[in-house]
Amino acid sequence: MGEKERKQYERLVLMPVTRLIPRLAVPTVISMLITMIYNLVDAFFVGRLGTSASASISILASVHAVFQAIGFMFGHGSGSNISRALGSGDTETANSFATQGVLAALAVSVLPAILGLVFLEPLMTLLGSTKTILPYSMNYGFYILISGPALALSCVLNNILRYEGKAVYAMVGLVTGGVLNMIGDPILMFGLNMGIDGAGLSTAISQYISLAILGTMFLTGKSISRIRLKGFRWRWGMLWRVIRNGLPSLIRQVLASASTATLNISSKPYGDAAIAGMGIVGRIVMFMGAVMMGIGQGFQPVSAYNYGAKKYERIRRSVRFTWLSGEVVLGTLALIAFFFPEQIMSLFLKNPRAIQIGAVSLRFQCIALILQPFSVVSNMLFQSTGKSFSASFVASLRSGIYFIPLLLILPRLIGLLGIQTAQMISDILTTVTCIPFMAAFMRRLPRGDMRTAVDEAYEALIVQEQS
Repeated sequence: MGEKERKQYERLVLMPVTRLIPRLAVPTVISMLITMIYNLVDAFFVGRLGTSASASISILASVHAVFQAIGFMFGHGSGSNISRALGSGDTETANSFATQGVLAALAVSVLPAILGLVFLEPLMTLLGSTKTILPYSMNYGFYILISGPALALSCVLNNILRYEGKAVYAMVGLVTGGVLNMIGDPILMFGLNMGIDGAGLSTAISQYISLAILGTMFLTGKSISRIRLKGFRWRWGMLWRVIRNGLPSLIRQVLASASTATLNISSKPYGDAAIAGMGIVGRIVMFMGAVMMGIGQGFQPVSAYNYGAKKYERIRRSVRFTWLSGEVVLGTLALIAFFFPEQIMSLFLKNPRAIQIGAVSLRFQCIALILQPFSVVSNMLFQSTGKSFSASFVASLRSGIYFIPLLLILPRLIGLLGIQTAQMISDILTTVTCIPFMAAFMRRLPRGDMRTAVDEAYEALIVQEQS
């Protein structure tokens, strides 16, 4: 057992979960919030260009989500396998999973970028652009597409670092890119008079800088696993394990993209104000949800490593602590947004109708946010422990199985109110559905902890140091 492996064992197995999970979650929450903040900053500055320009950001959210889907699939898929391999003391297998995940993400992410650039105008129209929105969405979309592979690779490297318990290093890469984007927006958009192109270029530059910083973490030995290109060959069984474990993330992100496009199309009959208002609500709710996702991602390396190390009681304690922490944090944010929706919406929009439409929807969504921590913990627990079917099914509920049909059905029954309430109803149904899945997992989880090779290696190292 090397020094890095020893420190990881002491942190992930021996440190109390009430200290460990916050320590891992705080950098991840900061990373998630900075990412959400720079999305909101984009929306803030682009909103100064008018309602149609603001709506174009909502149109491109689904394209952005596609590249995130690729990155999260290979990032979570390789990361969860890496963590379990390290938990059982197998570093070589961890290296192979890291290499397979990174190269697969690169290969897969290039294709949608090229196709999107070739068919840019029909793609933007298909995603819900009106004639007034289309010029803005095409210009902004060009930059989102050329930076897509960088975003996908950044997601992979970030998740590998997180699953190793190196959340601080993962944070540095994402936060640096996010801060640079926030600085670049006003300079390029207004200082250099580039308008919507400035917002897109700033986003693209920040994505490639984030990728460079995260890559440096692996090149300089900050990570435990290694990306080894020399002598590389595809190991299809291992790649399938990466894809299978990452499938819930792919489903979650693809359905988020599809639901965003469906939301824009459903809002289209109500005009640009509805598209812009609902788009901003989506970003605000994503911002609040990012806090819960960050807490959950702090929990994932703990559950994955301890599952590999057969420390089952520690997993139970981690689940309870993460769920209750999420309830406190997300509940507080939901209460603030519930009582001040108009003030929050007016930070990003000038159009009174767009503000009013968004404020009503934001209040409804805050009601359901209280329930979200349970479904997030369920999804991340299943994924980190390799329960691919349960994780994939749970991941498909919120944005797919429930939300998309509700968006198609409710507006026909109650008009705009159906669009404004669809996400709330979807969140409630998702949480209710997760309860039996979580109960079944906990019943099957063995009682008590077991000894593994990594325990013996650690104990032998301690005895050697004492003698």
